[in-house]
Amino acid sequence: MPKPLATGNALGRSYGGQSAEQRSAARRKRLMAAALDLFGTVGYANSPIETLCVESSVSTRSFYDDIGSREALLIALVDSITASAATKAAEAWAASADQSVAVRLERAFSAYLQVTCADHRSARVCYVEVIGVSQAVENWRQGWRDRVVDLFEREAERLVEKGLIHARDFRIFALAMIGAVNSLGQVWAVDGVRGELSIDIVAAELAGLATAGLERR
Repeated sequence: MPKPLATGNALGRSYGGQSAEQRSAARRKRLMAAALDLFGTVGYANSPIETLCVESSVSTRSFYDDIGSREALLIALVDSITASAATKAAEAWAASADQSVAVRLERAFSAYLQVTCADHRSARVCYVEVIGVSQAVENWRQGWRDRVVDLFEREAERLVEKGLIHARDFRIFALAMIGAVNSLGQVWAVDGVRGELSIDIVAAELAGLATAGLERR
């Protein structure tokens, strides 16, 4: 069978109608899928680059060219899931603007968890495997933590402006809620698989905690 013709220069060469950028994006997509499956089942520590490459049909050379390292792949995977979850939560919060604070919180938490806890693999990756990996991963976690705290504070101040809650320093409250989400996410990563804990139960519990915290004088 003849090989696809290559066109273009060395950096932008095209094979079979796909540019170098398109082929790289396709490899990254396959690697992300393999990482979700492996990190979310056997764990990050038990998923060497060679196994990831076999599972994704990507050469080790392309792995280093496209991703760079195993921890970079973990960060890319969790960042993608977390960003999608944050977007869904923000959409749910905005769409329920005419509802009570408690209802809005429950819908936002539910939307977030529906993404991060889509199945046992995503839950394990987002809440278990991402902890204590390396300084680079910890720096990524700190970056997201800072963004979420800022978001909590901004939204709380908007509620203050509307006269729905009392003004105070919301930073510690925001950090406490992040800890609650992570802790319950870790529990769901285990118990949710067995059907002992539903996302609705977790979202309702988080919403109750958040509502009480926001309404505290």
